[in-house]
Amino acid sequence: MRGWRVVLMLLVLVACGVRASETIEVPKQVRLASERWEDYTNADGTGIAWDILRKVFEPAGVRVAVLSVPYSRAIGLVKRGEADAWVGSYHEESSDNIYPRWNFDTDHIYALSLTSKPVPTPENLSQFKLSWVRGYDYQHYLPNVGEYREVQRREGILKMLERGRVDFYIDAQTEVDYVLDQAKESERDKFRTTHIAELPLYLAFGKTEKGRALKALFDQRMDKLVASGELRAIFAHWEQPYPFEQGKAP
Repeated sequence: MRGWRVVLMLLVLVACGVRASETIEVPKQVRLASERWEDYTNADGTGIAWDILRKVFEPAGVRVAVLSVPYSRAIGLVKRGEADAWVGSYHEESSDNIYPRWNFDTDHIYALSLTSKPVPTPENLSQFKLSWVRGYDYQHYLPNVGEYREVQRREGILKMLERGRVDFYIDAQTEVDYVLDQAKESERDKFRTTHIAELPLYLAFGKTEKGRALKALFDQRMDKLVASGELRAIFAHWEQPYPFEQGKAP
């Protein structure tokens, strides 16, 4: 009987060795492409998102390389294999990419309007003319969207609101603040910002072997970091709300 046990153990070891040989080796570098969002994904590699993503990858031996490009170009770089993932995707935003279980942060979505307009809610959005930057596709993520207009850039939004071309401009909190900062100090009281949604933010990985290996590593690391609470210090440093209080992936 002992002989059979030895044979069985050898077979198990051989099988494990085969599986190990089939395991995708984790790359030494991950190339992350992102639009430059102030204090979030700065071009010089500073910002809360870069701090979070370095905390995820670099303790596992994967160096984070930052590629600062416009939003649409970031998507294209991943599609062409010139970057491994783009930063700030909503869930399943693009069928050209693969998505991890875990988000790395949450987008706080606000509506900017004149104070004379009614207060927007997720339930009454269909009653108003909305606007956002082309490519953000909020019509897929906000309920009850009716009429909307896409713009190429954030400059000129305040004039659109003042002239009644749109009722509400929709964007992440930091970008809404950027637009509002374009108003003269004496005119800021004409505008109001209203929170309307929370949308998880993801890395959108390329459909490659490297992308799949990085996606698997990302989820493994996020499992550990959320369980240990190690990411809390980063959000506290940047004075941002901690998005993982529930302790589980969306």
